[in-house]
Amino acid sequence: MTLLDTRGKAPAAADERAGRPVRPTWRGGRVLRWTALRLLALVVLVAAWQAVVTAGVWPRVLVPAPADVWRALVRASTVHEGVRGVSGHLLVEHLAVSLRRIAIGTGYAALAGVPLGLLIGVVRPLAVVLEPAVTFLRTLPPLAYLSLLVIWFGIDESPKIWLLVVAALPPITAATAAAVRGVPGDLVEAARALGAGPVSVLLSVRLPAALPEILTGVRIAVGIAYTSVVAAETINGVPGIGGMIRDAQRYNQTDLVIAGLLAIGLSGIVLDALFRGAERAAVPWRGRA
Repeated sequence: MTLLDTRGKAPAAADERAGRPVRPTWRGGRVLRWTALRLLALVVLVAAWQAVVTAGVWPRVLVPAPADVWRALVRASTVHEGVRGVSGHLLVEHLAVSLRRIAIGTGYAALAGVPLGLLIGVVRPLAVVLEPAVTFLRTLPPLAYLSLLVIWFGIDESPKIWLLVVAALPPITAATAAAVRGVPGDLVEAARALGAGPVSVLLSVRLPAALPEILTGVRIAVGIAYTSVVAAETINGVPGIGGMIRDAQRYNQTDLVIAGLLAIGLSGIVLDALFRGAERAAVPWRGRA
């Protein structure tokens, strides 16, 4: 019987005895290779972009050069000629306000969506009544109900938060309901055999078992809220990255629009990576037998 140590020396020795070549496993090398591939793809994309601009396929006002976008990004992030960024706020300040709105909207949606999804997943009559309403909200584009929210709540902060809440609520509710229904029946029956009541089964068995899928639903909801923030900030949205893009669009500042889109995309990548890390820390058993 071969004993395996924590560094995996026994399998390597077995491979040597069997005459198979032993490949050193260095995770850092794999990370470097993937990073280099991503950088190469980025360089190719920027080069193709510059080639299109140089060839004059479209007017410069429609498709600015990468250097123009970079200058707009620097201008929006610094104080130049006594002007602070764009509309009196730096790019990072616009982005921070939008992220705060996303966090508040998604937070409220999670507080309402998780309990609602639990009830829909467990109580069949509620599912019959509420699931069509959740599906109805999920199919509505944000701009479809923004005007109604403005009529109800005015043009201050409330309609923006409510729009993000309504956009983020359906995916959280649907993911929670589906996750609760997918909990193995053996776990539920075992808990009931040990004397657990309906509430105890829900909180001690169903909820922990469904937590990975619930977190996935919250992560999807954050992405939906991020795509909806530009729509939310079309009304009195400055400061805010969506409001900044909206103002730039009014004055045909395409370079600033693209710079804002890049800021949204890059911050979205960072936010998603942070959320995935938090998800791995919260449910370390996910994907393990």
